[in-house]
Parts: sequence; C-alpha cells; structure tokens
Amino acid sequence: MPFMLKVITIAELKPGMYVTRILKQKSNIKIKTGIVRSQSLIDTLALHGIKKLEIDLKQSETAQAQQQVKPIVTPLIAPEPVEKTDPQPEPTPKQKKPAVIASDETSLEEEFQQASAAYDAGLRKITTLQCDLMMGQSVNIAVLDEVGQTILESVFRNESAMAVLTRLRDKNTYAFRHSINTAILVTMFGKFLGYNKNRIIELTMGALFHDLGQSKVPQGILSKADKLTELERKAVQKHVAHSFSLAKQYPKITPLMIDVIINHHERLDGSGYPRGLKGDKLSTAAKIIAIVDVYDALTADRHFKSGIEPIAALRYLMSKPELFDSVLVQKFIRCVGVHPVGSIVKLTGEKLALVLEGNRAAPLKPKIQIFYNAKHQHYITRKKLCLVEHGQTIKIISGVQPQDHQINLSRLLKEQLSV
Repeated sequence: MPFMLKVITIAELKPGMYVTRILKQKSNIKIKTGIVRSQSLIDTLALHGIKKLEIDLKQSETAQAQQQVKPIVTPLIAPEPVEKTDPQPEPTPKQKKPAVIASDETSLEEEFQQASAAYDAGLRKITTLQCDLMMGQSVNIAVLDEVGQTILESVFRNESAMAVLTRLRDKNTYAFRHSINTAILVTMFGKFLGYNKNRIIELTMGALFHDLGQSKVPQGILSKADKLTELERKAVQKHVAHSFSLAKQYPKITPLMIDVIINHHERLDGSGYPRGLKGDKLSTAAKIIAIVDVYDALTADRHFKSGIEPIAALRYLMSKPELFDSVLVQKFIRCVGVHPVGSIVKLTGEKLALVLEGNRAAPLKPKIQIFYNAKHQHYITRKKLCLVEHGQTIKIISGVQPQDHQINLSRLLKEQLSV
C-alpha cells in the first residue's frame, strides 16, 4: 500500500486517522503506530503533550472503508488491565470482549441538554415509583428499564454530562436522587474499568433498585437526625430485603443485580449487613456498589445534614481500607477525579471555575470554565482552560460550596453549558 503522508497538529487529529509517527511532544511517552479509534484516545494523547503528528491518508479509514471489515491494528496506547467481576464466568475466546469500550463521544455542551432531560425524566419515574410503593400501591418495576438504558447511552456519548448532574443537590429529594446518582456513578465506574455494556447495565439496574426498599421503611426513621435506637436500626436494615423482594418483579433480573442489591451495605471487615460477609466472600460488584453508594450519600444534602465536599468523601473512603477495597477506591478516584465534573473550585487570583472534564493523567489539573470573580463578587466572561497547559501559573486552591457565594448550581450549569 503506497504512503500518502501529511503532518497535522493534535487538534486536527480525528478518529479513524492512521498515525505513522509523532513529530513533536512535551513528554517521553512511547506510542505505537495505528488507527486512532476514539476521541477519548486523542484527548489522552493531548494530555500527554503530543503536539504534532504524521498521518497516512491512504491507511486512514474513510467513510467507505468503515463499511468494510476493519483491519486488526495495535492500539496506540495499551489499556490498563481489567479487573474481573464475579460471579459471572469468563467468556470463551470467541466471545471475549475488548478491555476498553469504544464510544462515539459528543461534546459536553451537546450532550448536556439531552442528559438533563433524561435525568429529569428518570427522577420523575423514580419519585412516582417510590411514592406509589410508600402508599402500598402496585407498581411496574420495569419502568426503570428505560431509565437505566438512557443513563448507559448518555454516559457512553459523554460521561461528563451525567456526572455534572449528580452534583445537583436537594435535601427534599435526596432519596430519589440517590438512586439515579448511584446508577450514573456506577455506570461511569464500570466504563472506566473496561467492562462490556452487558455487565455495566447490570450494575446500573442493580444501583437503581438497591434502595427501593426504603419506601417500605417508616419515613420518620429515615429522616431522623438523632442516633437511631436498636429497633429503628433494624428497621432501616430491612430495606435490603424489601429491595430484593421488589427487584424480583423485574423480568430481566440477573445474579449480578441481586448481588448489588443484597450486598451494598456489606463491608470488608464483616461489620456490614445483612449477613456480615467479609473479605473474599464479597464480589467485585459488591465492593464497587459499596464505594459508590457511600460516596454519593456523603456528598448529598439531607434534611438533617449538609453534604461534604467530594474531596472529603474520597479521603474518607481512602482512610477506611478495613471497610472498602483500597485498590478499587484508588480507581474510583481516578474515575471521578479529585475535583469531580460539576464541582466549583477556587483558583489562584480569586477566580471561581466550573470543572468541565476530569484529567486522569493529572487529576489536579482538570479542564475548567472560569465564570466568577470571588474577590469582587461578580460574574465575568466565561473562559475555558485546560490547567495542564498553565503549569503552576493557574492552580486549584480549594473546592467551593455553591451556597457560600450565593450561586444557584442548577442555573449556573444551564447558563455555562448552553451550546
């Protein structure tokens, strides 16, 4: 095949192009030649300081070539090893899935409007379902099937859009938001770990179902600010059995979903409930849902407490290796970021910014959008920055609670992320 070479910048690199060599870079990362399969890979190359590349137009995949059988090409950057989730068996070689899932990503701004509509619709369905359960009415559990599928599709188009929405807080709707937020976060984490879509949707649905049983617990107990009595504590713990009973009505229930539902309150040292399982008795799925469930609960606003900053919640998870799998916690931190998407941060120079996209290669240097002057307390012309490109000149000083600056986060997101 004859070569038809062209020099381009990293900004011009598109999925489907065949890279022959790197011509300019700031780091010493070594990559292999081949076809670029996704935008996320391009973003990774940019974060590693790749500036200029040489591509072969002949070997790049055109729209016509993409309709044919694609050649097997060694990826530019090898994916991390994928941790297996039990109890599902390994697929046979013919059925084996790729470790990293390709996705056709859209921009955050393009996906945000669609994700917002999907989030609101899902929240309405969960709210109606749980309220009907509280009133003892018969329900159709399968209504959550569409909610799970919509979350999965949105996360694969652009995970940041749904991630942003998990930062919205409302103490009056915590019980309903917690279910959908946990489902979003576990979907993101499953994608980050490289699981295939079938495995991820099982985690997603398990998360949507995991707290449904709380609708069968007296609501006064769930909202009680004081320490629970022993009888009240046992009543709360029964929500696991209630959730399982309800989930059995779901026609597509699987062992992995049941695992998530039953074991989301189990802990490595055996101090959890309902069975006090410990260590190797807990599957990877159970360890994952435990981390995600606690993270969202700690950062949420409730009637009796305000949520803590994400970085404080992540520190808590890291400080409890006897309760949570420390390897998975580290991976979860890389997945959501030290300053998660949708967080507000204070920068050097007394500016406030919205975190738009995490940076897994440099977690303290995400992509942000400056929008507010904290010193003079007024909004400024918004400006996007990738902190990797600014070295030590612009840094994140701390996380910020929106209410500390009278910022309405929901309104801010709609204004800042409008296309």
